[in-house]
Amino acid sequence: MLDQMTLYPVADDVLFAPGGRVVIRTYGVAAAASADGMPRDVSYRTWVVGVRDHPRYWRWTHYEDACHGHRKVLEWLTGRGPAPHAEAA
Repeated sequence: MLDQMTLYPVADDVLFAPGGRVVIRTYGVAAAASADGMPRDVSYRTWVVGVRDHPRYWRWTHYEDACHGHRKVLEWLTGRGPAPHAEAA
């Protein structure tokens, strides 16, 4: 399945907390180009791994929203802001 997808990195961060390492990754995901060479739409996702509850996940529709959302997730994890709301759940 991954060989049929293209990943576009947007941002990566690592936080060190008393419970361990927390990794925040935001990237774009697109299916491989079709046979006629037309690119597929890109959707953006932010994953947080290392939070004790469970992995957290947000989806964004545009690159700019993904960048802003990544920053909001960092603010939330460091206690400087509320939990972000994704555009589409």
